Amino acid sequence: MSPARIERFSNFKQQNRLERSDLILVESAADVEFRLARQLVVDLWKQGKIDMETVCDAQPMLKRNAIHCGAPIDENCPICEISQISYVAYVFGPRLPAHGRCVSSKGELKRLNSRKTKLSAYVIEVCSSCGWNHLVKIASLGGAQNYPS
Repeated sequence: MSPARIERFSNFKQQNRLERSDLILVESAADVEFRLARQLVVDLWKQGKIDMETVCDAQPMLKRNAIHCGAPIDENCPICEISQISYVAYVFGPRLPAHGRCVSSKGELKRLNSRKTKLSAYVIEVCSSCGWNHLVKIASLGGAQNYPS
Protein backbone atom coordinates (compact mmCIF):
# COMPACT_ATOMS: atom_id res chain seq x y z
CA MET A 1 0.00 0.00 0.00
CA SER A 2 1.39 3.41 -0.89
CA PRO A 3 2.24 5.93 1.86
CA ALA A 4 -0.54 8.27 0.65
CA ARG A 5 -3.15 5.49 0.96
CA ILE A 6 -1.90 4.53 4.40
CA GLU A 7 -2.12 8.14 5.58
CA ARG A 8 -5.64 8.53 4.18
CA PHE A 9 -6.71 5.26 5.86
CA SER A 10 -5.30 6.29 9.25
CA ASN A 11 -6.99 9.69 9.02
CA PHE A 12 -10.30 7.94 8.27
CA LYS A 13 -9.85 5.60 11.25
CA GLN A 14 -9.10 8.50 13.60
CA GLN A 15 -12.17 10.45 12.48
CA ASN A 16 -14.40 7.38 12.76
CA ARG A 17 -13.03 6.22 16.14
CA LEU A 18 -15.52 5.84 18.97
CA GLU A 19 -15.52 8.33 21.80
CA ARG A 20 -16.97 8.14 25.28
CA SER A 21 -19.95 10.31 24.33
CA ASP A 22 -20.86 7.88 21.53
CA LEU A 23 -21.30 5.05 24.02
CA ILE A 24 -22.51 6.61 27.25
CA LEU A 25 -24.63 9.68 26.50
CA VAL A 26 -27.18 7.75 24.45
CA GLU A 27 -30.00 7.17 26.91
CA SER A 28 -33.39 5.53 26.91
CA ALA A 29 -35.81 4.38 29.59
CA ALA A 30 -34.57 0.79 29.25
CA ASP A 31 -30.92 1.61 30.00
CA VAL A 32 -29.30 0.30 33.17
CA GLU A 33 -26.18 1.86 34.71
CA PHE A 34 -23.86 0.09 37.12
CA ARG A 35 -22.03 3.01 38.78
CA LEU A 36 -23.00 2.00 42.33
CA ALA A 37 -21.93 -1.61 41.82
CA ARG A 38 -18.62 -0.38 40.37
CA GLN A 39 -18.01 1.89 43.36
CA LEU A 40 -18.77 -0.97 45.76
CA VAL A 41 -16.20 -3.24 44.07
CA VAL A 42 -13.55 -0.49 44.10
CA ASP A 43 -14.25 0.29 47.77
CA LEU A 44 -14.04 -3.39 48.75
CA TRP A 45 -10.73 -3.71 46.89
CA LYS A 46 -9.30 -0.63 48.64
CA GLN A 47 -10.38 -2.05 52.00
CA GLY A 48 -8.54 -5.29 51.20
CA LYS A 49 -11.68 -7.45 51.19
CA ILE A 50 -11.19 -8.47 47.52
CA ASP A 51 -7.84 -9.48 46.04
CA MET A 52 -6.45 -8.05 42.82
CA GLU A 53 -6.78 -11.35 40.90
CA THR A 54 -10.54 -11.25 41.48
CA VAL A 55 -10.91 -7.62 40.41
CA CYS A 56 -8.48 -7.66 37.46
CA ASP A 57 -9.67 -10.72 35.55
CA ALA A 58 -10.19 -9.42 32.00
CA GLN A 59 -9.91 -12.03 29.27
CA PRO A 60 -7.10 -11.48 26.73
CA MET A 61 -9.63 -10.77 23.94
CA LEU A 62 -11.31 -8.07 26.05
CA LYS A 63 -7.93 -6.42 26.66
CA ARG A 64 -7.14 -6.51 22.92
CA ASN A 65 -10.54 -5.03 22.09
CA ALA A 66 -9.90 -2.25 24.60
CA ILE A 67 -6.66 -1.38 22.81
CA HIS A 68 -7.89 -1.67 19.22
CA CYS A 69 -11.64 -0.96 19.35
CA GLY A 70 -12.18 0.82 22.67
CA ALA A 71 -13.02 4.45 23.27
CA PRO A 72 -10.34 5.86 25.60
CA ILE A 73 -11.68 8.10 28.35
CA ASP A 74 -9.89 10.68 30.44
CA GLU A 75 -9.88 8.56 33.57
CA ASN A 76 -7.17 6.41 35.11
CA CYS A 77 -7.80 2.86 36.20
CA PRO A 78 -9.23 2.76 39.76
CA ILE A 79 -7.03 -0.25 40.58
CA CYS A 80 -3.54 0.33 39.13
CA GLU A 81 -4.11 4.13 38.95
CA ILE A 82 -1.55 4.38 36.13
CA SER A 83 -3.15 3.38 32.84
CA GLN A 84 -6.05 5.05 31.13
CA ILE A 85 -9.23 3.00 30.88
CA SER A 86 -11.26 2.47 27.72
CA TYR A 87 -14.89 1.72 27.08
CA VAL A 88 -15.59 -1.32 24.92
CA ALA A 89 -19.08 -1.96 23.52
CA TYR A 90 -20.53 -5.33 22.57
CA VAL A 91 -23.90 -5.54 20.85
CA PHE A 92 -26.15 -8.60 21.10
CA GLY A 93 -29.30 -9.44 19.19
CA PRO A 94 -30.80 -11.24 16.22
CA ARG A 95 -28.48 -11.90 13.27
CA LEU A 96 -25.39 -11.12 15.34
CA PRO A 97 -22.81 -13.64 16.58
CA ALA A 98 -23.66 -15.45 19.82
CA HIS A 99 -20.60 -13.90 21.49
CA GLY A 100 -21.77 -10.42 20.46
CA ARG A 101 -20.38 -7.88 18.05
CA CYS A 102 -17.61 -5.60 19.28
CA VAL A 103 -18.37 -2.11 17.99
CA SER A 104 -15.26 -0.42 16.64
CA SER A 105 -16.48 2.72 14.86
CA LYS A 106 -19.15 5.40 14.87
CA GLY A 107 -20.42 4.18 11.51
CA GLU A 108 -20.88 0.65 12.81
CA LEU A 109 -22.73 1.92 15.88
CA LYS A 110 -24.97 4.04 13.65
CA ARG A 111 -25.71 1.08 11.33
CA LEU A 112 -26.60 -1.18 14.25
CA ASN A 113 -28.79 1.51 15.75
CA SER A 114 -30.69 1.92 12.47
CA ARG A 115 -31.79 -1.74 12.45
CA LYS A 116 -35.47 -2.47 12.88
CA THR A 117 -34.85 -5.21 15.44
CA LYS A 118 -34.05 -4.35 19.04
CA LEU A 119 -30.48 -4.89 20.16
CA SER A 120 -28.70 -4.68 23.51
CA ALA A 121 -25.37 -2.89 23.87
CA TYR A 122 -23.13 -3.72 26.81
CA VAL A 123 -20.52 -1.06 27.61
CA ILE A 124 -17.57 -2.31 29.65
CA GLU A 125 -14.69 -0.28 31.07
CA VAL A 126 -11.35 -2.02 30.71
CA CYS A 127 -7.77 -1.35 31.78
CA SER A 128 -5.53 -3.08 29.27
CA SER A 129 -2.60 -3.01 31.70
CA CYS A 130 -3.87 -4.62 34.91
CA GLY A 131 -7.03 -6.27 33.55
CA TRP A 132 -9.63 -4.28 35.52
CA ASN A 133 -13.02 -4.56 33.85
CA HIS A 134 -16.51 -3.66 34.92
CA LEU A 135 -19.88 -3.42 33.22
CA VAL A 136 -20.77 0.27 32.96
CA LYS A 137 -24.09 0.25 31.16
CA ILE A 138 -26.61 -1.85 29.26
CA ALA A 139 -28.28 0.23 26.55
CA SER A 140 -30.99 -0.42 23.99
CA LEU A 141 -30.27 0.04 20.30
CA GLY A 142 -32.34 -0.33 17.18
CA GLY A 143 -36.07 -0.89 17.07
CA ALA A 144 -38.26 2.18 16.89
CA GLN A 145 -35.83 4.37 18.83
CA ASN A 146 -34.22 7.36 17.23
CA TYR A 147 -30.94 8.39 18.82
CA PRO A 148 -28.97 11.45 17.82
CA SER A 149 -26.32 10.65 15.25
